[in-house]
Amino acid sequence: MDMLIRPRVPGAVAWGFALALFAADAAAIFIVTEPWVRLAPDARSAEAYMELRSTEGARLVAVRAAVATGVALLAPGATRAPVAEIPLPADATVKLAPGAFRIALANLDHPLKLGDRVALVLTIETADGGRQEIPANAEVRRRSPSDDHMRTHKH
Repeated sequence: MDMLIRPRVPGAVAWGFALALFAADAAAIFIVTEPWVRLAPDARSAEAYMELRSTEGARLVAVRAAVATGVALLAPGATRAPVAEIPLPADATVKLAPGAFRIALANLDHPLKLGDRVALVLTIETADGGRQEIPANAEVRRRSPSDDHMRTHKH
């Protein structure tokens, strides 16, 4: 019996090729993964975390959040020391996480609860001084999505 099998790969290959062409013409590609927000015990402030990656060197220089009147980039450590920027080396993932670089959201304009979404706008500055705004939609959670995923798969 002869069967005709049509691979589904050509579409994927064509899409990948199109992305490769786009990437070749683009100045830089910036990727935000796993954005999430953890409330402070007083629920009047929070911190935002995520993973950031840039194909070219860049810096996170500002963040806006409609839910907070004060937003700051924080240095690693427990001191909550503000920094002017967070470096994003080319082709390296920078993890904003508790105790590492992170984003402080102060003076929340309304109480947040688990499962709420927080709209953030990240301002990225490239090596040539150009700026780009990147939207991120972060979920209010107790732990990162990766941590929750690992907890459900432990035996």
